[in-house]
Amino acid sequence: MIYDLNNGIIKHNIPYKKSYELWKGRLSDAEYQAIVDRLNEMIDDSIADHNGQGIVTSSWMPGPDWSGTPFDPIYWKACLQHFEYSAMCFGLFLWVTLKGRSEKWAFGRYEQDGIPIKGLTYFIVTEK
Repeated sequence: MIYDLNNGIIKHNIPYKKSYELWKGRLSDAEYQAIVDRLNEMIDDSIADHNGQGIVTSSWMPGPDWSGTPFDPIYWKACLQHFEYSAMCFGLFLWVTLKGRSEKWAFGRYEQDGIPIKGLTYFIVTEK
């Protein structure tokens, strides 16, 4: 589950679904699975680092250089070397990965030092 804090609603659909399908379709199953596997590793690390309360910010996760990582095919193949589309694609792949996990996630848009963070920040929500 993914909950939109800014609008107070649960999101059931993939945003920009046509773009997601196009970009995913340009990757092999193995390339896409390697991306999902690495995202899950990063999410698991965040959960462990935050005592079970994972927090991830999409634009900070992959780092600036994707060379030699599972994310490299996003730039070269999925998005045909388009930098902005690659960032969007990464964000959509993260969205789908989080949505498929067992935890309940929420997201919002935030700032750091008064400057808007470009990507979404996700965190685990718990019921009381």
